[in-house]
Amino acid sequence: MAAHFLGTLTIGQAPRADITPILNAHLPERVSLHLGVLDGLSKEEIAARFTPRPGDAVLTTRLLDGSSVVLGKPAVRVVLQEKLDLLEAHGCSLIVLLCTGEFEGLACRKAWLIEPDHLVPPVVASLVNSHQVGVVVPLPAQMNSEARKWQPLARTPLYAVASPYADGVDAVARAALELKSRGAEILLFDCMGFTERHREVAREASGLPVLLSNALVARLLAELV
Repeated sequence: MAAHFLGTLTIGQAPRADITPILNAHLPERVSLHLGVLDGLSKEEIAARFTPRPGDAVLTTRLLDGSSVVLGKPAVRVVLQEKLDLLEAHGCSLIVLLCTGEFEGLACRKAWLIEPDHLVPPVVASLVNSHQVGVVVPLPAQMNSEARKWQPLARTPLYAVASPYADGVDAVARAALELKSRGAEILLFDCMGFTERHREVAREASGLPVLLSNALVARLLAELV
């Protein structure tokens, strides 16, 4: 697998200064090309094209200037496929999506596509068995819109909200404590934007094991490259 040329695709703007250190800790630097759905767009253009419409599922992501935006999931889905095609055209044979949201019908012609929403839930389910999982999501609406992917868990997860972009670490600590008080035995941060710093804060606040979706994906992806 060492010959694979890896491409990453974020729903924000690439490269992701928050995620790439986690990837680089596990993956060889020589095999990466980074693209983003919002690359080259101004905030005005992003608002015009991706502002959520009534009834849309929503996502949040990071821009190059460090700010965050909330996006309508259907609009993001359309551009994701365009960017996947572009990564393939650049020769990527292994592509990882840097978003934990569910996206129906994404496909590559030849490249091997890694989607975290297909990978993380069954891995977590195998790790935790019947223990109660507490899931931290960035946006309140995601407690419903992203719930289906957690069906592999033996027990319905508990949810709390803290954004890795818009909130400080105090919000992360509060979410961890809230979930522990409600019976969580292990925490999962369900957004690729959560970092090792967030893990440390949550672990110190709650005393519970903390899983990062991006670290799980990076460790498993390392087995392929």
